[in-house]
Amino acid sequence: MRVEIYADVLCPWCYIGKRRLAAVLAEVVGRERLEVVWRSYELSPGAGRVPGPTAAEAMAEWWGEQASARISRIQALGAAEGLDLNLHVARPVNTFDAHRLCHLAAGRALADEMMERLLHAYHTEGLDVADQGVLERLGVEAGLNADEVRAVLTGDAYAEAVRADERRAAEQGVTGVPSVVIGGGPPVSGVQPPAELRRLLELSLADSRAADSAHR
Repeated sequence: MRVEIYADVLCPWCYIGKRRLAAVLAEVVGRERLEVVWRSYELSPGAGRVPGPTAAEAMAEWWGEQASARISRIQALGAAEGLDLNLHVARPVNTFDAHRLCHLAAGRALADEMMERLLHAYHTEGLDVADQGVLERLGVEAGLNADEVRAVLTGDAYAEAVRADERRAAEQGVTGVPSVVIGGGPPVSGVQPPAELRRLLELSLADSRAADSAHR
């Protein structure tokens, strides 16, 4: 059964959701029946490739007086998952190339490692995830071949794969990230309580097993 996770590197909730989902998957009975697929979803497809204001500064513009409390809440929830979400250092940029790199990694069974490295680089280290040199290094650190990474970043490989994911998101009713689509069902939030995520996964697995038995 396929579990699709729509995410963007810029989203701190995606990093929190990734940690929660990993913990849940480690405990789900029947985990071997699940195929986890990371899907591309650009939060700011029109963003430039040159870093500007920090994430915290951008949030201050969106939320005004509520920004400080919201930022503190995000950081506290991240800390509870062992994450250092440094929103005062992270600077939003275009993530199209980062998504292309994730598709390369998926073809090498390294999608989870690539997404983890990108999220940590952006949210904790404050690295520029639109910079080709940075992406090359991160790809190699995630386990990819340096020549393959460079070839992807200097060309347009996987561009259509990213756009296909985004079309799929629209077809499945995904309007934000992180969103999880379990077995082709309706999208659900990827940051809901772990117990609820586990319940949904186990319920879908049970339905899948029942359907398999009915067709035998």
